[in-house]
Amino acid sequence: MLLYIHGFNSSPLSEKAVVTANYLAKHFPDTQLFQPQLANTPQAAMQQLSDIVENAISQGLPLRFIGSSLGGYFASYLVEKYGGKAVLVNPAVRPFELFDEFIGAQHNPYTEQDYEIMPIHKQEVAEFDTQVVLNPDRFFVLLQSGDEVLDYKQALEKYHCCKMIIESGGDHSFMGYEKHLQSISQFLQLP
Repeated sequence: MLLYIHGFNSSPLSEKAVVTANYLAKHFPDTQLFQPQLANTPQAAMQQLSDIVENAISQGLPLRFIGSSLGGYFASYLVEKYGGKAVLVNPAVRPFELFDEFIGAQHNPYTEQDYEIMPIHKQEVAEFDTQVVLNPDRFFVLLQSGDEVLDYKQALEKYHCCKMIIESGGDHSFMGYEKHLQSISQFLQLP
């Protein structure tokens, strides 16, 4: 089982998600891929993800995650709680510190859905913080220093003991992501 977790205001229709799905369909067609459209609130999104993970566990499936941005933050929590391995792409480290600037009306360009971020959502997202990486061998972190949304140095500091690739330049979308799919697949030990 591979669970792809998109970021804030994103979707399974994002470029990385689509590239991932296409790569897996071609090279690992037997891998069960989940790419849910996450709910707009942290608590509801985590409930969706936990349900998928717990179902996989009940079937004895290995847990594998790819998380982008806020999805990387969620993937860290899930791996520390349930086990498995995760690839984190420009992951958010302390997204609750950024929530104040997003409080209010939001629009997801992929789903065309309008919704509202409220102060309680900052507290909700903080509940999934994993301050210390307890199992560094479970993480592979991809960072680009040109990330215009998140400070890559926060992820560098938090995940310093994990397998990591840091590229100079780039952006929050992680330019050239597709070039890393082979090493991502190897790390996740896809069948």
